[in-house]
This record gives sequence, structure tokens and C-alpha cells, in this order.
Amino acid sequence: MTRTTPTPIPAAKPLIGDDERRAVDAVMATGMLAQGPEVAAFEREFSAELLDGRPSVAVNSGTTALHLGLLAAGIGPGDEVIVPSFTFAATANAVALVGATPVFADIEPLHFNLDVDSVRGALTPRTRAVMPVHLYGHPADMTALSQLADENGLLVLEDAAQAHGATWGGQPVGTFGVAGAFSLYPTKNMTSGEGGMISVADQGIERLLRLLRNQGMEKRYANEVVGFNVRMTDLHAAIGRVQLRKLAAWTERRRFAAARLSEGIASVTTPTVATEATHVFHQYTVRVADDRDGFARALELEHGIGTGVYYPTPVHRLPSFRADLHLPETERAAREALSLPVHPSVTDGDLDRIVEAVESVAGAGR
Repeated sequence: MTRTTPTPIPAAKPLIGDDERRAVDAVMATGMLAQGPEVAAFEREFSAELLDGRPSVAVNSGTTALHLGLLAAGIGPGDEVIVPSFTFAATANAVALVGATPVFADIEPLHFNLDVDSVRGALTPRTRAVMPVHLYGHPADMTALSQLADENGLLVLEDAAQAHGATWGGQPVGTFGVAGAFSLYPTKNMTSGEGGMISVADQGIERLLRLLRNQGMEKRYANEVVGFNVRMTDLHAAIGRVQLRKLAAWTERRRFAAARLSEGIASVTTPTVATEATHVFHQYTVRVADDRDGFARALELEHGIGTGVYYPTPVHRLPSFRADLHLPETERAAREALSLPVHPSVTDGDLDRIVEAVESVAGAGR
């Protein structure tokens, strides 16, 4: 008997439709393709929708948002910035790119975010800032981290690359520190095709960011500082504006999907949500204590369920940041974390398949 291969359910799937195509065509018809009115409108709308009106500055990637945020905040050589090691390397890369030193702290086990006690233990006289990552769409404990920063005279810069619309204590992520960075990469909860957004608390920093992204000039040929060419184009902003209008409904679908998965999955550890948090489920990440990679292979080969392993090598163990540290929760998460499909394209039938597949593979002892 020939075995039927199930239709694959991808781990992630960007949603680009006719609305986005029409928006790009409209910009192309104007002939104004570089940074222009679409970028300005996107910044205003992003601030109003996701940041309680706090100003934002559009750039060409989430990594650039982190990099320029650090530069504009005055972080540089001789400074240390405390970051998690269980994250994408861009978090630490941005710190290194401004000439500062990333210092790695451990995560707490429930939400994969910075552990405040580990951050406290990593403080030195050179510590200038702490950069929490709101990983997988769940906010870090901004109450405890903000208090620790205030007590020690530290800046807070948020890596909110995966957390568009998430809140802590009713306050949007990206509005707690001196700057917050969002990614608009295709697999994020919303996209501009490629791009990033920086939220800022200070008008002076906002102006500096606008200079830094545009060769150091506000007026053409009037270069005030040494800057970069890291602008967002109007083509990308047009996509982002359309996606922003759809984000709320997509987020509700993610939360619904996450609730369905958590209701049905009993064989592995499912995500928890802190009382103070609004989780936007960029990823739905479970823990598989034994042979996570074999578990993932079985889901894909036998059931057509795509998965993601974020992040199999902690940043402090990468060749670029080799550090002899003992971060037990980081190491455990790197061994156990497995993300299941939760994007808005996942149907109710897909959710049932995912639950059945997870329980089947777990029952088989993989």
C-alpha cells in the first residue's frame, strides 16, 4: 500500500497578498521609490498603533534598529551591555558593532527571557545598559529589569524584534527604555519585506537617529555627523502600512491557535504567559526534554509538520563571541526548545493535526 504524504504545514509563512501588491504598484507609479512620504506615514501609524504615540524611526532592518539605537544612546568603547545568550546573534552583534562589550546573562525558564538575578550578578563598574529581548513574542519582566536599571543608573534598550503589539503591565514593549528595536523581516508577525523600526523616548535621540540613517544629514549636503545609508524605501514602507492594518487580527489568530495547541498538547511542556504579559506568539515554543531534534524530524517526516529550532547554539558559544560561562537555563533551552506552527495561515484542521502529531510522536517515545 502506498502511504499518502500529508500536506506540509510550514513552520512560518509570510502573508503577502493583493493589498500589498497594490500598495507597491502605487508607489512605483509615483516614481518616488526611496525614503519619502510612505516612510513618514508608516512611522506615524506604527507609533499610534503599537507605541501609544511614542515616536519611531524607520530603517532598513531590525539589526540596524538595534545598532543605531545603541549609537544614539551613546553606548561605545569601554561600555558593557548585558544581553541574553539565548537569542539571535544580532542582539550581541549590535553591541559589538558600536565598540562595546556584550555581557551574557542567563534566562528564566518559564518565558525564555532575561533573568533579573543573573543580570544583577553580571553587573560591573563598566555596565552602561541592559538589553532585554522579548523572545518569541513574550515580554521580558520589565518591572524587575527597569527597577534594577534605575537602581544602578543603567540605560534600558529593548530588543522587541519578535514582539509587535506585546505588552507588560498594559504598557507596550518598546516604550520602557531609551530605545526599542523592532524587526520587519518577512517571517515576523508583520513585515515590510525587509526593514526595522526604532522607538525613542527623547527628541534629541530621535533627531540623531534620523541623521545617522541618512549619511548624517537632515538637509542635502549638510552633513552634521558621520552617518550611514540605512534608510527604509517607500516601497517597503507601503508594504508595512498594509501589514500594520492587518496585524491586530493576525495577532488574535495567533493567540487563538496557541490556546488550541496548549489545550490539546499534554506530552511536552507548553508555553506559559505571565499575568502581567500580553503574548503575541511570534513563536509557539514547547520544550522536548529528550532528543528534541529526533522529535522534530519525526514530526516533519511522518506528519508533515514543520518546526523551528531557535536557537540551537547559545550566542556565547558562537565562534564570534566565545565565552567560558555557565548559563544553565540557556544551555537547557538550547537543547529543548522547539517551535510549532502558530502563524495565521494555520487552519483549525491544521491545529488538530499538529496536536495529534505531537501526541503521536511523544507516545512513540521519540
